[in-house]
Amino acid sequence: MPDYPDGLPVGPGWVSTVDTADVVFPYDGSVIGTAPVGTAALASRAVDEAVAVAREVASLPSRTRRTLLNDVASAVRERRAELEQLLVLETGKPLVDCQVEVARTIVTWEAAAEEVSRLHGETVPLDLLPSGDGLVGFWKRKPIGVVVGIAGFNYPFLLASHKIAPAIAAGCPVVVKPAPQTPLATLWLVHLVRSLTDLPAMVQLVTGDASVGSALVTDRRIGAVSFTGSAAVGHQIARDAAPTKTLLELGSNAALVVAEDADLDAAADAVLRGGFYASGQACISVQRVLAVSSVAEEFTSRVLARLGEVTVGDPRSPDTRVSALIDERSTARVAEWVDKATAAGARLLAGGSVRDGVLEPTVLADVPDGVECWDEEIFGPVVCLRTVSDVDEAFAAVNASRYGLHASVYSRSLKTAFRALDELEVGGVVVNEVPGFRSDTMPYGGVKDSGIGREGPRFAVEELTVTRMAVLRP
Repeated sequence: MPDYPDGLPVGPGWVSTVDTADVVFPYDGSVIGTAPVGTAALASRAVDEAVAVAREVASLPSRTRRTLLNDVASAVRERRAELEQLLVLETGKPLVDCQVEVARTIVTWEAAAEEVSRLHGETVPLDLLPSGDGLVGFWKRKPIGVVVGIAGFNYPFLLASHKIAPAIAAGCPVVVKPAPQTPLATLWLVHLVRSLTDLPAMVQLVTGDASVGSALVTDRRIGAVSFTGSAAVGHQIARDAAPTKTLLELGSNAALVVAEDADLDAAADAVLRGGFYASGQACISVQRVLAVSSVAEEFTSRVLARLGEVTVGDPRSPDTRVSALIDERSTARVAEWVDKATAAGARLLAGGSVRDGVLEPTVLADVPDGVECWDEEIFGPVVCLRTVSDVDEAFAAVNASRYGLHASVYSRSLKTAFRALDELEVGGVVVNEVPGFRSDTMPYGGVKDSGIGREGPRFAVEELTVTRMAVLRP
């Protein structure tokens, strides 16, 4: 397990905490380590320290910020195998998904380094009005100030990187709060960043409960809050933080549409790959599948015929695709939602049982509106199939959700693809690939209750900077 000092990285050093908490391996409940537990007072101290260095961070030369970001990427690459194993133990995600997480993290830091050289402004033709004659106008981007980054448990290393790396690129100090269940990899990441800079207080970390998060987001000295998590918590953060800028990535119940001209084998494969990766604990995993009636029966049979390919078991095995969820409470909730769906008339086609603490890959059909499995984000290995009369009905069902992060459409028709791009009310439309496809350099975010703002280093850097207009009379 990677080494780092005791306590929490607050200010230029590490601060001891009174309390600690065990971090457990979700698959068997064994303790894999202990983590310091912060307090609201320590969170306020971290903000004090961030404010104190904000001007110095903002004035760091571009080359210094770019070098730091690239150095972090290189260091992660050197320790990737060790980090993959830590993530398996901390999150309980299958090894293959943790390998993807580390690979994507490296890309994120490298992409953030590239964005440093693209932080520039433009001239403005002020003489479009007579009053502007003789004036020179241009704008530049300036750091927004102290950034608070709050990450979810499902991809803790990657999500923290999407908060920290763009903040550094933008010239902002950042205070990150990891999820209570998964603090270890993020602690190591913050230690790594601080060890590579002469200004360690530019990146700090505070663990703890909701009171710690509240102390961070309600501090009026904060320039922006970037949060990844549930819609309910995100909405509360937005209310509490106002008028501070909030960037919210709040998840979804991602839909996959199977048109009458779809490649059914490819679409079935997408359900297997996209519905169960990370044990379904991904905000853009396949949850709702809408298949046009002319192909629905054949499509369903192909999905069920291949469901056995989804290996269930110990996440440390390279063959495993579904393992235990983050904790027993989450497993119980998902199982309860499945039971409520069947009680409301849904048909259980496969799975639905918890064996040795692991919920089996589950397929439901005819899930009605008004139950959580269809309306909400299930965050577990459950896929819901529904037959629709045509693409029009499918698109209407996609848009009827309060969420709108990603959706995908399987079709051989270019016309259908462009209709999806025009009509689906989501942040990203994916054609003939899983809705869970995400390149870390693309603008990523949602509409409606799926959040506001965009991640991806280029777009996050823009979110974390403000334009400053200059008007000069020579």
